[in-house]
Amino acid sequence: MSTDQRLAPKLGPTPLGEGRCRFCVWAPFTDSVEVHLLSPRDRLEPLARDRHGYHCGVLDDVKPGSLYLFRLDRNQERPDPASHFQPRGVHGPSQVVDPAFDWTDGNWRGLPLHRYIFYELHVGTFTTPGTFDAAIERLDDLVTLGITAVELMPVAQFPGERNWGYDGVYPFAAQNSYGGPQGLKRFVNACHARGLAVVLDVVYNHLGPEGNYFRDFGPYFSDIHQTPWGAPINFDGPYSDEVHRYFIENALYWVTACHIDALRLDAVHAILDFSAQPFLRELAKTVKLLADGLGRHIHLIAESDLNDTRLIRQPELGGFGLDAQWNDDLHHALHTVLTDERRGYYGDFGRFDQLLKALREGFVYDGQYSGYRKRRHGNSSRSIPGHRFVVFSQNHDQVGNRMQGDRLGRIVSFEALKMAAGIILLSANLPLLFMGEEYGETAPFPYFVSHSDPGLIEAVREGRRKEFAAFGWEGDPPDPQAEETFFHAKPRPELRLSPGPHRHLWEFYCRLIAFRKSTGDLFTPDPAHMEVFRAGRKRIGVIRRWNDTEDIGIVFHAGDKPVSARVPLPAGCWRREIDSAEAKWGGSGSALAGTIDSEGEIEMELSPYAFLMLSKQVPER
Repeated sequence: MSTDQRLAPKLGPTPLGEGRCRFCVWAPFTDSVEVHLLSPRDRLEPLARDRHGYHCGVLDDVKPGSLYLFRLDRNQERPDPASHFQPRGVHGPSQVVDPAFDWTDGNWRGLPLHRYIFYELHVGTFTTPGTFDAAIERLDDLVTLGITAVELMPVAQFPGERNWGYDGVYPFAAQNSYGGPQGLKRFVNACHARGLAVVLDVVYNHLGPEGNYFRDFGPYFSDIHQTPWGAPINFDGPYSDEVHRYFIENALYWVTACHIDALRLDAVHAILDFSAQPFLRELAKTVKLLADGLGRHIHLIAESDLNDTRLIRQPELGGFGLDAQWNDDLHHALHTVLTDERRGYYGDFGRFDQLLKALREGFVYDGQYSGYRKRRHGNSSRSIPGHRFVVFSQNHDQVGNRMQGDRLGRIVSFEALKMAAGIILLSANLPLLFMGEEYGETAPFPYFVSHSDPGLIEAVREGRRKEFAAFGWEGDPPDPQAEETFFHAKPRPELRLSPGPHRHLWEFYCRLIAFRKSTGDLFTPDPAHMEVFRAGRKRIGVIRRWNDTEDIGIVFHAGDKPVSARVPLPAGCWRREIDSAEAKWGGSGSALAGTIDSEGEIEMELSPYAFLMLSKQVPER
């Protein structure tokens, strides 16, 4: 962005005190823009146009709470594209929001990325009321579990009250049915009071269809590129400098006005930008400068299916400079080993060695031919440290994009659930949990919407049917528009307290996370101090990491029959720290002694889907 653009007034409404408010909107093809104030009294006020197409002005007698619309060329009235609140939904007027908030997190500086243990949740289904305030009541449970970062699925204003959030059409406005911007700020403040970072999922690759009036204001969308969700954002065509500015300002808004600690950038592979100054690189540079100025840890985390390390490499190495990215390959490798599913993109996976490679290097596909994609896919991530990858056995996509929205616990055995938890939580990567998995939630999480346009509703239904056809699933998915689809997705956290598997799994997750946090250095290892290998010909994997004081060995068996194995581990006395077969975790009983002497390998009897974690003190030199 040019200097004069950066110095322009902020987009949207900016209360200045004493009843004055600055408004600014970008509408380059519009000759005149007026603010139609609906309260406290109905009136029209003109804005002044500059040479870049920004219409701005300072108006009197406009207090927080005032409702307004923009009138374009004395004809069309639309809500503000940079609205901070839509109290009456996507088609209603925008509202001026008081920026003042009684923050109590003045000493909060965020967390370094390697300390993140993510918990992904959907605000609308996470609790019965489905609000930010109700979610605050659950935060102490997450602290007890050991979570360090709460990741919110998108909260930007979407149509109706039921939506995953990826149909948002007001990127600056926190969803009204969740509690709006004030509710979000209360939630963030409560998280910080408990030492929890807050990650917000933002969508910069497209906007939803209903209530999307951006084309009436300017060339926000590309007429050249296409995505599965319609026209993508115009990041590289004419007028794209101002589009860059809009979305960068959006990121800065969440970080400064709402104290968000990290942004998860949805589907950046659909940000189609071939400019010499790519949006993502510009975003990363701007956020880093802001973080340095504020003295805070602020992170940008990409979701991408490209397996391209350029996203997280530094600009001087030809990268974009983002902090981390999701790694679907580990999920796919683990899922197929546990389920033997081979439909859709799972057809590229299923070999046990792929799981080991994902744990050792990150990407499974780093340049090989992909049968699913019908081309070579990915580049090598071997030199990228593990804490630059977010990994998971479940997330909203991998659960919700199954026909019935069934969670992993509906597909695999209880022992396999424990093994999956151990692999993810004790890997060298950044682990992410999807709400409820920590106690084996069985409620589905299918796709849901609450659109008002009958044609759009039917298009969503048909789109879901076609999407599932690629997996060869028969039948029909739950109706996305139906209220019961949404209500059936609400988890039941009380299950974690019930005797039996749910409680055993909850306590097992607590133990895994506690161990990870107590030996943090071993979970951001130097690659020279980590090895991942197969023990024998069975599906037995070994992960070993060490530092100057401690050596840990993780052994897992991804088979459904008991096996005997000789597991190579360095000589010395090893202590059994965690064994998923122990009765306290709902297992049939451990076959391994509490301490084991190794002369270079250990004889083990491994139950189906066993997960073991051993430790050994390193003698002082």
